[in-house]
Amino acid sequence: MSVYKEFLLLKRDMGGVVTLFLMPLVLIIAVTLIQDQDSTYKKGNNAKIQILLVDYDKGNVSKTIFDNLKKSNVFSVVTTIDNTPITEAVAKEAVFKGKYQLAIVIPSHLSTDLQAKIDQNVQKIVSSLGFVDSLTTKSNPKLVNQKEVKLYFDPAVQLSFKSSVMNGIDKMISQIETKSIYTTFQEQLGEDDTKFEQKSFITFKEIVPKINNKDITPNSVQHNVPAWTLFAIFFIVIPLSINMVKEKTQGTFIRLRTNPVSNRIVLAGKTVMYLIICLIQFYMMVAVAIFLFPHLGLPALNIEGHIILMSVVALFSGLAAIGFGILLGTIAKTQEQSAPFGATAVLILAAIGGVWVPVFAMPKIMQIIAQSSPMNWGLEAFYDVLLRNATFWDLVPELFLLFLFFVVTTTLALLYDKKKRAV
Repeated sequence: MSVYKEFLLLKRDMGGVVTLFLMPLVLIIAVTLIQDQDSTYKKGNNAKIQILLVDYDKGNVSKTIFDNLKKSNVFSVVTTIDNTPITEAVAKEAVFKGKYQLAIVIPSHLSTDLQAKIDQNVQKIVSSLGFVDSLTTKSNPKLVNQKEVKLYFDPAVQLSFKSSVMNGIDKMISQIETKSIYTTFQEQLGEDDTKFEQKSFITFKEIVPKINNKDITPNSVQHNVPAWTLFAIFFIVIPLSINMVKEKTQGTFIRLRTNPVSNRIVLAGKTVMYLIICLIQFYMMVAVAIFLFPHLGLPALNIEGHIILMSVVALFSGLAAIGFGILLGTIAKTQEQSAPFGATAVLILAAIGGVWVPVFAMPKIMQIIAQSSPMNWGLEAFYDVLLRNATFWDLVPELFLLFLFFVVTTTLALLYDKKKRAV
């Protein structure tokens, strides 16, 4: 009957129930679409990031940079505005005003000065080896100043974007330097038939885990579904605490206490009802990720052999959320206290738990603090199942912490209620 009573309370607030189920679905779809790079960049030039290129060099280096950027699936190169070649001043103003995210300014004589510097260095090496006629008159080497490629970034872009762009351009110029060095050595040695191997000797290969001889390739769906499912589960803290406050302010709780029923039974009814809601939320999120995402151009969530363990994680995560909601509803005296505090607390737990920013990318002190968030325990358990092929026994530490959090928060709620009634 306690469970049925909670069902009636929720039934009377259908708008809140619909919001409880609908908003997480909208959230997970929107966030996954935004973060899925493949679906963003595969749509063609309209999805590419426009960058300004100011070429004062007009040489091999600038041509190579332009060609590589043009071949990229990420960038669209803009060299003119209103049919007028872009100058550095125009590019700087456009980027700093947020019209473009990036401008690349290639200095004049970059290609010729680079080649001159390489010629000087190669000449020194060849001369030291005795391959140059001793009677040859040594000419004074030309003083070549160091060149710099200027990058103007929109102040609003993220640091990761800046780093990736700078690394990419640095790699392109390094390849040009390497090729020029080999060519110059060949010319200095007078061996026209000599062919230097210019392919990179050291390469990189990513080794990913496999299940049934299939590679497990992480994608935005596998990260977002667990993260935002946890966020939705913990958001039941708000309606749960509000309903408990309503019962106290409307006198319903006092009427319940007049019955020969322990407070534990009342809380058990809330736990069962809201645990059902948590599991319904979880299965709805998974269903959307499996059946709807492919129609939106997103990869489908692969839960092959994982649904049971994922359900267990969702169950224990729901218990942790319910325990927190019961504690908040017991302590809060008004809805104005429970609703804002509950929403803020959930956002804080999500932020420090790794839902928004990965824990490994946080400062060291925040990585330590993240270990105290129940959302972090649930998120790591979901990742263990989906991405690390964990067994049930591998999940025991996280499940134990989630259950302990439920026991502690519920016990504190019972003790607080008992103390308040004793006073």
